[in-house]
Amino acid sequence: MSSDSPELSFADLNLPSSILQALSDVGYETPSPIQAATIPLLLQGKDVVGMAQTGTGKTAAFALPVLADIDLNANHPQALVLCPTRELAIQVAEAFQSYAAHLKGFHVLPIYGGQDMRGQLKALKRGVHVVVGTPGRTLDHLNRKSLALNKIKTIVLDEADEMLRMGFIDDVEAILDKTPEDRRVALFSATMPAPIRKVANNYLNEPEEIQIKTKVTTNENIEQLYWLVSGTNKLDALTRILEVEEFDGMIIFVRTKTSTVELADKLNARGYSASALNGDMSQNLRIQTVEQLKRGSLDILVATDVAARGLDVERISHVMNYDIPYDDEAYVHRIGRTGRAGRTGKAILFVAPRERRLLRSIEKTTRKPITQMDLPTRSDLIEYRSKAFKDSVVEAMQRDDLDFFANIVKEISEEQNCSENEVGAALAYLVQKDRPLQPPKEKAKRERKERDFDQDDSRQRRKGRDGEKEISGYKAKPLKDHPDVEMQRFKVAVGRKDNVKPGQIVGAIANEAEIDGDYIGNIEIYETFSTVDLPAGMPKEVFNLLKQTMVCNRALNIDIFTEKPPRGKPGKSRLKSEGGDRRGKGHKRPSNENRGKRDKNPHRGKGKADGGRSQGPGKRAKS
Repeated sequence: MSSDSPELSFADLNLPSSILQALSDVGYETPSPIQAATIPLLLQGKDVVGMAQTGTGKTAAFALPVLADIDLNANHPQALVLCPTRELAIQVAEAFQSYAAHLKGFHVLPIYGGQDMRGQLKALKRGVHVVVGTPGRTLDHLNRKSLALNKIKTIVLDEADEMLRMGFIDDVEAILDKTPEDRRVALFSATMPAPIRKVANNYLNEPEEIQIKTKVTTNENIEQLYWLVSGTNKLDALTRILEVEEFDGMIIFVRTKTSTVELADKLNARGYSASALNGDMSQNLRIQTVEQLKRGSLDILVATDVAARGLDVERISHVMNYDIPYDDEAYVHRIGRTGRAGRTGKAILFVAPRERRLLRSIEKTTRKPITQMDLPTRSDLIEYRSKAFKDSVVEAMQRDDLDFFANIVKEISEEQNCSENEVGAALAYLVQKDRPLQPPKEKAKRERKERDFDQDDSRQRRKGRDGEKEISGYKAKPLKDHPDVEMQRFKVAVGRKDNVKPGQIVGAIANEAEIDGDYIGNIEIYETFSTVDLPAGMPKEVFNLLKQTMVCNRALNIDIFTEKPPRGKPGKSRLKSEGGDRRGKGHKRPSNENRGKRDKNPHRGKGKADGGRSQGPGKRAKS
């Protein structure tokens, strides 16, 4: 089926008024090509195969017809959406909740590994209408009989090729086998490898096929950067960047209307001229705010996507994505507010570790890499503030009415028997006292610790009776396929006594840290703990997250390994970095067809990453 449809509105798609109201609330006006092509088919009860990239609006393409068919009086699962990762499952569940804002009593539940099973069991027992789950945890619930699919009306396979690549296709088929024959199926995939085509042929009933070719490009005049959120508070990071960036006008994008007001207030409190721009403001006030930006009486707009739609202000030199957009095309529209008419612009994106999948999707959609940036250091801030201070002094020296002040300096010098330079230094201190040229030393120490952690030279200090002793981290083995990647050895608090298998550790780390399995190196299983080699420079937020990750009912409590290995050989279930079996003894390696294409991105979760499902036979991690 072709995607070349005439311009439609959502009202033309025969959606219920309650859903149309919710779409209006979030500012959606016209459906994207995948939505315009898919929604009518699913409303008719037909099966669909949609080939579309992430960021084309496919979540609404299946969520809206699912909601249109929900019986709110029937308190059991009526739709199941399978997603490859917990992040996508959460994102899809949030989208359902947003679109169902006017459906009283509607309940959606995301289920994934790493979340307390008891909470999921309670929610399922209370009753939900839509379940959004990762294959591993969904199969867990089916085996426990806590989830029944006998009354399911719709199954959605979201990012099917990604589920294939991560090794979930057998689980997906096992789940499909437990669904009624008369359910409708919507399968979405960016590509259509043979195993996915086989699933479509075996489980879909005469599906309509839709292909969407994304034509999304970004302006060549825009420099695109991202900062990986770690260690430093986002607001502190933003103000550091604002201080050293020479910008004329700026738009800062956030996800919610409330955030526009909160962030604008915080920026004003820090001395910046900022204002919110959101859909709750009257049209007159919005026009007035934009005019202030154009005139230069306002420097920063904090806006939502909807509020900034169609905004064209020549002064905008920078676009800051404080919250990463879920939609790739929204990113392109955001940064398109700068770099217009041949002018240059800069776009900066904040990316939390758990959002790196969205970053990769944006890069894939726009076909352009986004360069990682470092935050300005304390030295950078001192240099910038000192230059600005000197410039203001030099400007003041051009005045013709300084004789009175020169006499005061001279009198102080004579009275205190000191040089005029000393008086000048004291005056400079007084002038900058409210906004010091040098950031506080306490903050500098914290920044230095964060920087040392990020660079991570595998060294720690421990204090003993004889004073401070330096201990080097036990050296990790380099990866055979990626010898250029610096590795570091870590210790995790699960071992042979917990019956842990390497595959369980791989799955948990791949899911939480989004590290591709190719970049998880040697694993040694000891009696009370295990060691694992990972790429050096792990962000602090990811490090803390892995500390709490559960495997075999124990927190990993990951830490840098600084000890000598215990005497005796480790357990037989060993994962080798030199291309050895990562799954433990007795595991049959999947065929090339079922493994899918290898992804060389070191930050892409590989293996059973939806909750640390063991890659060994019959074992599951609880993370």
